[in-house]
Amino acid sequence: MKKLSKTEVKESVDDFFKNIKDKTPRELKKIKRLAMHYNLKLGEKRKKFCKKCYSTKLKIKSVKDKTKTVECLNCGRISRWRMK
Repeated sequence: MKKLSKTEVKESVDDFFKNIKDKTPRELKKIKRLAMHYNLKLGEKRKKFCKKCYSTKLKIKSVKDKTKTVECLNCGRISRWRMK
């Protein structure tokens, strides 16, 4: 594997997340591992896929008390995110 610079990896991760709906869970897992290897923060990007099955099929169930509840349509996992 070719050694990449941190900025090159950051650009490739940003490009990857521009059209995330077309990606497979396997590709998502690889890009997340790449970001972790180079110690890059995904930040808001990590809310665009399920952390259990890496699916991009998410549905907002409710928003109340500054908390957004999101359900994965693939595995059924429920994630709760604090909103600012």
